[in-house]
Amino acid sequence: MLRDCGVGFGSLALFDLVGREASAADSASTLAIGAVPIHYPTKAKHVIHLFMNGGPSQVDTFDPKPELARLNGKSAPMENLKTERPTGAVLASPYKFQNYGECGLPVSELFSHTAQHMDDICVIRSMHADVPNHEPSLMLMNTGESRLVRPSMGSWLTYGLGSENENLPAFVAMCPGGYPIKESQNWQNGFLPGKYQATYVDTAGERVEQLIDHIQSRGVAPHDQREQLDLLARLNRAHAAHRGADAKLESRIESFELAYRMQSEAADAFDVSRETAQTRLLYGGGAFARQALIARRLVERGVRFVQLYTGAGQPWDDHDDLEVRHRKNAETVDRAIGALLTDLKRIGILDETLVMWGGEFGRTPVVEMPKEGSNQGKMNGRDHNHYGFTCWLAGGGVKGGQAVGATDELGFKAVENRVHVHDLHATVLRLMGYDHKRLTYPYAGRDFRLTDVHGRVVDEVLA
Repeated sequence: MLRDCGVGFGSLALFDLVGREASAADSASTLAIGAVPIHYPTKAKHVIHLFMNGGPSQVDTFDPKPELARLNGKSAPMENLKTERPTGAVLASPYKFQNYGECGLPVSELFSHTAQHMDDICVIRSMHADVPNHEPSLMLMNTGESRLVRPSMGSWLTYGLGSENENLPAFVAMCPGGYPIKESQNWQNGFLPGKYQATYVDTAGERVEQLIDHIQSRGVAPHDQREQLDLLARLNRAHAAHRGADAKLESRIESFELAYRMQSEAADAFDVSRETAQTRLLYGGGAFARQALIARRLVERGVRFVQLYTGAGQPWDDHDDLEVRHRKNAETVDRAIGALLTDLKRIGILDETLVMWGGEFGRTPVVEMPKEGSNQGKMNGRDHNHYGFTCWLAGGGVKGGQAVGATDELGFKAVENRVHVHDLHATVLRLMGYDHKRLTYPYAGRDFRLTDVHGRVVDEVLA
C-alpha cells in the first residue's frame, strides 16, 4: 500500500525507519571474494602490465640480429612477408647491444636500466599474433579476441581472484595524456559484471585531485555521505528485489561504495610525494615514471592488476625516424621500469608480482617504403610486424635469465617454439594459479574463457 500510494514517498519513509541500524557493511563490495578458487599453488598475487602501445621493434630492443648490419640496404634473402604497408631492403638497427647479468642475455642500449635485471627476466622472442593492424592486435593482446567485445585479461583475473583491498579498485589502467587506440575497450569487462572493468587514471596530472576526478566531496561531510549511500543502497536493493538479479544495478551500487571508500585510501596510494626523495629520484621524472611508482604502491596495497600504457594513441608506432623516436620512447620508460623492478625486489614482493612488458606486435626488419600520407616520403622506419616479436616476463614464478623461442635470422618471423598471444595468456593465468581451460564464465549459452578455444602453457617460462 505504501509503495502504491503517494508516489512512493511512504515507502521511502518506511525504508529509512526500518533500515537505520544497517551498517556500511550491509552494502560492502563483494569484489573481495574471488569467484573461482585457484587451481595451482602459486606465489603470484598481482600483475603489472607494461604496455608499449604502438609496437616496439624487437630487433632494436631484446632480439638482436647481426645479419641486419651485414645486409643493410640489400634485399632480404627471403621474400618480404606481407605487412600493412609496402616494405623494401633490410634496415640495420641503429643501436648497440650488450650482454647483461650472469645469464649474458643481450639487450639494446635503449633499455640499459631494464637490462640490469636480466637475471630475473624471461624474454619470449617468438611471439606472434594474427594481423598487422593496431586495433585488432590491441584487442587480441588485451582481451584474447581481435574482433568481438570480450572481457580483458585484467577483468578475467579480478573475476577469478577478487581483490585484496576493498578500498581500492582491483583493476587500474593508467595512460598519460588520454586514451590508447581502442580506448576503454582495452580494459573492458565485456560480458563479466561491470565491477570487473578497470578504473582508468590519466597520469598526466601530478596531484591526487588531478589524477582522480572528484576524489573528495566539496559539499558533503563523510558522515552525511555515508548516510546518503546507506539510504541509496537500501532503495536500490528494494528496486532490484522486484526485478530479479540485475548485474548492472549491482555494479552501480558497488561503484558508489568503492568511490566512497576510495576517498581516504586512494588519496594515499596515488600520492607519490609520500615516497622518499631517494625513491622518487630512482624512478626519474615524467608521467610514466609517476605511474610506475603508483603501480608499485597499488600492488603493495593489494590491487590485483595494474596496466601502464606509454602514452595516448600509439607512441611506439615508428613508421619513420625510428632511431630518434624509439630512443625518445625508451628514455620515457626505461629508467622507470628498471626502478620498478628494483623497488619490487627491495620491498620483497617481486616474487608475488608478475611484471609483463611488450606491445601489440613488433616491427619489420626491413624498411618501410615511402607512401603518400603515411611516412612523409622517408625511408628510415619499420612497418608493423605480427609474424614475430618480443615480450618479457619477470617475477611472479617466472624463470628468469633466459630467452624462450626464436625468430629467423633477420627477426621477421617466429620459427622456434612459437608463442601465440593465446599461449601467452594461458601462461599468465598459469603463473597466477589458474588453468586457462577452467577459468570460465557462462554467457549466451556457452562457457567462455580468456583463451577462447586456443592456448597452451609455455612451460619453459615457469620457474
